[in-house]
Amino acid sequence: MTATATSAPVADAPRLNWPTKILYGAGGAASAIKQRGLSTFLLIFYNQVIGLPPQMVSTALMVALIFDAFVDPMVGQISDNFRSKLGRRHPFMYAAALPVAVAFFLIWNPPQGWEQAQIFAFMLACLLTIRLFDTFFELPSSALAPELAKNYDERTSLISLRYFFSVVGGLGMTLLAYQVFLKENPDGTGGVLARDGYFSYALFAAGMIFLIILASTAGTHRQIPYLRQPPARKVTLKGMAREVAHTLNNRSFVVLTISGMFMSLSLGVKGGLELYFFIYFWELNQAQLSLLTVAGVIASMVGVTLAPKVAAAMGKRNGAITMFAGAVLALLGPIALRLVGLMPPNGSDILFYILFVDVLANGAMAMMTGVMLASMIADVVEDAEVKTGRRSEGLLFSADNLFKKMVSGLGVFVSGVVLATVSFPQNAQRGGVDEEVLRNMALIYLPTLLIFYAIAIGCLFLFRIDRATHEENLRKLEEAALKARTTGAEAETGTPAAVGPAGPESPPVPRS
Repeated sequence: MTATATSAPVADAPRLNWPTKILYGAGGAASAIKQRGLSTFLLIFYNQVIGLPPQMVSTALMVALIFDAFVDPMVGQISDNFRSKLGRRHPFMYAAALPVAVAFFLIWNPPQGWEQAQIFAFMLACLLTIRLFDTFFELPSSALAPELAKNYDERTSLISLRYFFSVVGGLGMTLLAYQVFLKENPDGTGGVLARDGYFSYALFAAGMIFLIILASTAGTHRQIPYLRQPPARKVTLKGMAREVAHTLNNRSFVVLTISGMFMSLSLGVKGGLELYFFIYFWELNQAQLSLLTVAGVIASMVGVTLAPKVAAAMGKRNGAITMFAGAVLALLGPIALRLVGLMPPNGSDILFYILFVDVLANGAMAMMTGVMLASMIADVVEDAEVKTGRRSEGLLFSADNLFKKMVSGLGVFVSGVVLATVSFPQNAQRGGVDEEVLRNMALIYLPTLLIFYAIAIGCLFLFRIDRATHEENLRKLEEAALKARTTGAEAETGTPAAVGPAGPESPPVPRS
């Protein structure tokens, strides 16, 4: 039988300075560049450019998703209990930089002249490599947030900064793709439907991913002496499984898990079909797509600025529910209005203005929702620690990391199914797709997203950790840490003291 022990106490850390905050936040851009590229371009690249059936692309993404389901919790649990001179998280983060960058470059440059089955295998191998090593960086990096910022409001601000870089990085790279690497020529050639530009896009994006991961990891390196070190102990597979089940048996975490799952499914469908709607349903050109990307960047700035204020005023849960509902309305409203004949015709300036404002509104509210949901997950860390006596940020954030990957996983799989169901043509041109096909695509898209989003929003009403609960959890952990320091029981025997009636183990010394 393996005894359960908590992380070793550490010295109180100094307050985070702005360079550290910025470099930590910048790490969000690496995964966003990867994620935005896969969710926006992968399906249309392999379907319309390379010539694979959408079902094959979707199947590869589904396999990668199943792979994630096993890998993410394992990496989370291992990093929670990993001991090294570089701490629990940083060894994984440093190790991720080169493999994920190389695999991202390769996935956009499949060998020419291969059969479909060979291309499928190549794409799948690249996807699995990207998934594995992206987990090595994104999960431990995200798990640092609860340790770097414990205050209820400061935590939201730090996560908001990370989301800002995430959206600016992802949308900024998309803008570069539209305007530089995949730019459409005046005669209509080139663009996202031509293979030529994907080499330079992949090379630049992979280089940025590599540099951002290294810079962000190095930027938090000086925090290592102040981060938790897990106790030296032997953990059996049975014991690890028991700890995982104990940690995840948290009501607020469960409802966030379910909400995040359906939110990610919706975002995945949106990401997979977004270009199809913009190019074929609305018949926008790439100059207009670039302007919409700029609108997304502006929206992200507005969202990350307002998210901490909305969370402080309304509470994280109520703020997330309100912004979530508004984002859904902005996303689906124009398509619904087009189906009933209330939108201007394609090609008109007024149509583009409406879509531009709509992207601004949707982007800002979606950003605020994402920031508050991530901060709510961080608040579960202390709630779980009070009940279990263990710091399990990696395990808890592994679920959040898995949901983010669904954007280019299960959601894109659903997108492929939608395209196959409506018999969307290959080598399609703007303005050349039958109206009935486009209408059927919208008729499937709208109710699918409405159902997913309704479940996601409904689950949030069951979240129970508010400001008072979080502050009470911190108080309990402070008391237990003081008791551990006074008695020296943890240092001498490795047996933690109880923190409450349920008798969980004593936590480590909290950061100030």
